[in-house]
Amino acid sequence: MTKHKEIERTELHKTIWRIANDLRGSVDGWDFKSYVLGMLFYRFISENLTSYLNEQERNAGEPDFDFVYLSDSEAEAGREETVREKGFYILPSQLFVNVQARARNDANLNETLSRIFADIEGSAIGTDSEYDVKGLFDDLDVNSKKLGDTVPKRNDKLVKLLDAIGDLPLNNGAGFTGNTIDLFGDAYEYLMTMYASTAGKSGGEFFTPQEVSELLARITVIGKTEVNKVYDPACGSGSLLLKFAKVLGHDKVRKGFFGQEINLTTYNLCRINMFLHDINFEKFDIAHGDTLTDPVHQDDEPFEAIVSNPPYSIKWDGKNNPLLINDPRYAPAGVLAPPSKADLAFTMHILSWLAVNGTAAIVEFPGVLYRGGAEQKIRKYLIDNNYIDTVIQLPPDLFFGTTIATCIIVLKKSKLNNAILFIDASNESMRSGNKNKLMPEHQQKILDAFTEEEDIEHFARFVDNNEIAENDYNLSVSSYVEQEDTREAVDIRALNTEITRIVSRQSELRTEIDAIVADLERDRA
Repeated sequence: MTKHKEIERTELHKTIWRIANDLRGSVDGWDFKSYVLGMLFYRFISENLTSYLNEQERNAGEPDFDFVYLSDSEAEAGREETVREKGFYILPSQLFVNVQARARNDANLNETLSRIFADIEGSAIGTDSEYDVKGLFDDLDVNSKKLGDTVPKRNDKLVKLLDAIGDLPLNNGAGFTGNTIDLFGDAYEYLMTMYASTAGKSGGEFFTPQEVSELLARITVIGKTEVNKVYDPACGSGSLLLKFAKVLGHDKVRKGFFGQEINLTTYNLCRINMFLHDINFEKFDIAHGDTLTDPVHQDDEPFEAIVSNPPYSIKWDGKNNPLLINDPRYAPAGVLAPPSKADLAFTMHILSWLAVNGTAAIVEFPGVLYRGGAEQKIRKYLIDNNYIDTVIQLPPDLFFGTTIATCIIVLKKSKLNNAILFIDASNESMRSGNKNKLMPEHQQKILDAFTEEEDIEHFARFVDNNEIAENDYNLSVSSYVEQEDTREAVDIRALNTEITRIVSRQSELRTEIDAIVADLERDRA
């Protein structure tokens, strides 16, 4: 990105965040995010659909065709074919730009928007895209009292919201060509980053910083120019999955993006995020539910690339559910992750669904590396069967909602050696605002160590599985990579000589001061 473009992007970000804060008024930012993000999505799909249909008609010999000005009755003729291609349909009168133009004079704007959102979702009923589109506008409640105590107040807020989102310079005046899609996707990612950073723990639960997402994606596709399918069992808002589109390219994930998310609101955000990054409905399958006890994608596994930042040390059914010990995902270890700590349950699930030629990169709570009991037995299974490829210690304070220093565990099923690479990247960050950040050079240093597979003093070391077994299957990076001693070496003899000199000089000064005081007292007498 050129410096000029970077400045433009920064200014756009400032404008977006100022508008988002101005609009919410007294509404909590975390609660109001659904309105800003939802309206951004409404504008995107309106313009995306318009651009698609205009291109179709102009290629067919209608150079002046513009779907925005078509009548609804004329537009109905193209509904079925368009839904088959795009997954949804919007009538011209229901397009964002046309609703925005009428909004100030629509006394029933809340009802108008509610009906439009229902119609958009309804357009997919009975088609292949039904479950990709269903519920996308659930969190954009245009009748909520959060927007105002009365209908006129709510409508006034909705008008301001439509105008603010409509005025954002996201299309460069060039339709959906160039980097327009990047602008919408970038705006959405920026907003989610800002909402997460100001929401504390609740924000951290649904969003992984972009630079960490990129590192995970790059780790799993080392040496590959394309992959079959990518998967995240705790996908949050989808930022990890979408990094594959950036790292490899949209068309290089051949069979698409798969994920599952337990939180309904976040599940909706993830699907919206897919659309906003121009991932068409047939290329993603995001499911709602509890991956650990009710996984949805059994018919789609195995996956060639898996990335995840599961919630840290959450409760799960574990041994309290007698069916789980026989679950083929967990049974091989002979023990279940503790009911109070589900971390390694996610790890076992990921391993089970990983392709033989695949790679998984998982952000983990540090306790999984050294805690005893059932977790130690699971680590024993993973190490004895040579599934753990690399353990990377990350710097502290990277993630929203926590300051802990997390780690990355990399899994493979087809390793060529019986050793684990340990990388100590605990110092690879730069302070940015109130968090640490992995800069490109930090990411590259980690990736270079990962790919070169050589010992690097104070940074990376290969450790034989037998040595790890002898160390009670402890996977803490600090147990194997010696940190550099940055303390300054001190010459004790020179120091003692200097101290003697200082003491002698101190004695001389005291003698001189005593003489001066004695002279002063004689003069006074």
